[in-house]
Amino acid sequence: MGFSSSLQGQTSHEALLGRQDAEIKLLETMRRCLTTKVKSDREYASNISALSTLGKKVDRSEDLVGSLIAQSWRDIMESIDQTAKLIKQQADSMENIVVEHISSLHSERRKARKFYQEEQTWLNNQFQQLTDEVTRKKAEYQKNLEMYKLMRSRFEEHYVKSGRGGRKLDEVREKYQKACRKLHLTHNEYVLLLGAVTECEHDLRTCYLPSLLQRQQAIHQDFVIAWKGIMQDVVKYTDFTNGKFQEIHTRMQKAVDTIKPIEEYRDFIGKHRTRPASPIRFIFDENLVDDTSGKLLPNKLTVDNLTIDWLRNRLTELETSLKTTQSSRQTAQPNTENNCDTKSSLDYSQEREELRLRCQERKLQRQAEVIRAALNELGCEELPSGCDLSMEGSFTEPVNKTSVITDNGFFTLRRNQKFMTILKSPFKSLPVIHNEKKGLVRAGSEGSTVHRAVESGSDVPIRGISSCNNQKGNGNGGLMEEEWFHGVLPRDEVVRLLVNEGDFLVRETIRNEESQIVLSVCWDGHKHFIVQTTQEGHFRFEGPTFPSIQELITHQLKSGLPVTSRSGAILQTPISRERWELNNDDVVLLEKIGRGNFGDVYRALLKTCKTEVAVKTCKVTLPDEQKKKFLQEGRILKQYDHPNIVKLIGICVQKQPIMIVMELVPGGSLQTYLRKNASNITQVGQLQMCKDAAAGMCYLESKYCIHRDLAARNCLVGYESIVKISDFGMSREEEEYIVSDGMKQIPIKWTAPEALNFGKYTSLCDVWSYGVLMWEIFSKGGSPYSGLSNSQAREKIDGGYRMPAPEGTPEEIYRLMLRCWEYEPEKRPHFDQIYSVIDTITQAYKLVQA
Repeated sequence: MGFSSSLQGQTSHEALLGRQDAEIKLLETMRRCLTTKVKSDREYASNISALSTLGKKVDRSEDLVGSLIAQSWRDIMESIDQTAKLIKQQADSMENIVVEHISSLHSERRKARKFYQEEQTWLNNQFQQLTDEVTRKKAEYQKNLEMYKLMRSRFEEHYVKSGRGGRKLDEVREKYQKACRKLHLTHNEYVLLLGAVTECEHDLRTCYLPSLLQRQQAIHQDFVIAWKGIMQDVVKYTDFTNGKFQEIHTRMQKAVDTIKPIEEYRDFIGKHRTRPASPIRFIFDENLVDDTSGKLLPNKLTVDNLTIDWLRNRLTELETSLKTTQSSRQTAQPNTENNCDTKSSLDYSQEREELRLRCQERKLQRQAEVIRAALNELGCEELPSGCDLSMEGSFTEPVNKTSVITDNGFFTLRRNQKFMTILKSPFKSLPVIHNEKKGLVRAGSEGSTVHRAVESGSDVPIRGISSCNNQKGNGNGGLMEEEWFHGVLPRDEVVRLLVNEGDFLVRETIRNEESQIVLSVCWDGHKHFIVQTTQEGHFRFEGPTFPSIQELITHQLKSGLPVTSRSGAILQTPISRERWELNNDDVVLLEKIGRGNFGDVYRALLKTCKTEVAVKTCKVTLPDEQKKKFLQEGRILKQYDHPNIVKLIGICVQKQPIMIVMELVPGGSLQTYLRKNASNITQVGQLQMCKDAAAGMCYLESKYCIHRDLAARNCLVGYESIVKISDFGMSREEEEYIVSDGMKQIPIKWTAPEALNFGKYTSLCDVWSYGVLMWEIFSKGGSPYSGLSNSQAREKIDGGYRMPAPEGTPEEIYRLMLRCWEYEPEKRPHFDQIYSVIDTITQAYKLVQA
């Protein structure tokens, strides 16, 4: 069974073409998916590489010398970095090998389909020509036969009337003989033709057609072999269980296995070994009683008529407090015993409370015993010289022979093995040592704080940093002219530009309303160093000072010395401003023409080419995260070039405010244009607007860009009423985007149900929005779901409601709207299909009008 014997019919031919189309589509899908996977794997590799870099930066690492855990952690982070490199290598191989092969196979597949269709068409034409030839010859045969019959009839008629002679009969006989001859010749030609075309048809059907189909089968099988190889490569470059990854994980396991609890603190103990702490001795200061003429004695209670009432009252208070403390201990003790096995070794709160109560009981007991002994010695109102009230004595000696204090408190607890274990454990709330001169004492040198903070990735304010705006006063007037100076470019954009080790640029940042100059370097991740200013107005990092930042950067670049000894970062390649980074001074703002989410929009003049442009500005006071979102529109637009997409001219980031410069589209927003010109807009004009928008969105879909905010208010009208897609502030360059930061500022009435319900965006969400845009165009700027709140509209859509067609909407257009509003995304048409439908409808309406 094969192509040549089983696929000779026309139905089979059409099925084979359909199969080829499906395979081509499958190749396109594979290429798109694998391209996205390559992008995803690279981002993943970049993220875990950054993670390993972060993991290697351990604060106070000098205090962890000899730690097996710290060494194991460093080995694991190094292994994770190796994993990131492997993943990136596989992603690169996927792109350079698999995606390239798929692209090549896709091209070859299209050529093969075209060749087969051309051959099949030629073959069908040959069969048709043979049929047409026979048909023509048969028609000629029938015509000559009719003539022959007519001439014979006339001859017979004249022969009967005129007998056997006469001129008229001779003429009729001659015509009859001529018709007879012609019929016989045609008969012979017809017989010869049938034989010839039969042979030809037989050759075409039994030789050429099977040969064509056999060749096609061989081509298809060769494609399958190549395709299988590509699939094997996909498996190969997506395998995270191969030997290299296993080796890395084996090294990670070995790093963990090296940790031995009994050896972890051996070096630490040897380095920091000290003698046991001396006990704290509380001694009566005898200087206090020097001037009391011997009436008050050290460590002796004075019991006399001045103190006896106080002592008795004090004894009553102590006995009451002692009973309360003992009761609290008895209540707490069973709970401690019950929970002892279940509590964590770090949870010492119960033991600590037990210790506190025992100490409290011991103090109360000792004071009560001392007072009681003193009052007992008083006897029958005799005044003794005094009684020992030494705190040291209270914990070491009995007061007298009849009053022995048992050691049931503090020392019993200290000898408890469980308590000794806890004392060796790291406490969560150990007090910070306080130094009267320096306040709270921390480990580490005083001078390391600034560089550690800067190297870890945060712009730390340092006193004395000069502002970029007054560089001339500090000897840096030419900083703006340096190609490696990028002005106030946000950090995320900086990280995107610095790709290879040693790449660097200089930028300005604003902290606490103070301008600071920052050197950003790609080195073991990304590091950011704030340029320090000396009292003399010179500039430095760790090394020598220079009168200008340019000289400082030149020195670092030429010397090959690290910026700081701690970071090890060495400058190698200065990264110049991108071609679309414009100078702020080249843009002259003329008049405010609108307002956006991040700032005002102006009509402006670009001095370099004397061209009027539109400028979006970003408020200076916005945080960096908002500025990043603002610049996202420029980053997306810079790579697009299509007549129905608003064009980016450049961005201005050398100083505040940050600006996006775009072409000035004179007609303003499509929504405003529709409302102002409602009476003048024709049906063909509306169709052309829909076609323009579809063309722009078709281009975006081919670039895997999801607009997410397609609406008439975000389209502009240019010369000759051309519609351009604009406002890419919410756009994402992905095949699928899942919202992770909430659904704030989402245009509910233009947004597809799956995006509202699950936060999932694809190009098919834009198709839903495009359906609403068509409705806006044919309603001439109407408000969709008029009279319904956002929540009501959302609820009705989920219930199956769809807006009715605006008055005058062609039936075909409304059917297309409804297809765009299919609840299931996969049932909606893609933009290339939408464009094809609208183009056909537009051409038909133009022909009718013509």
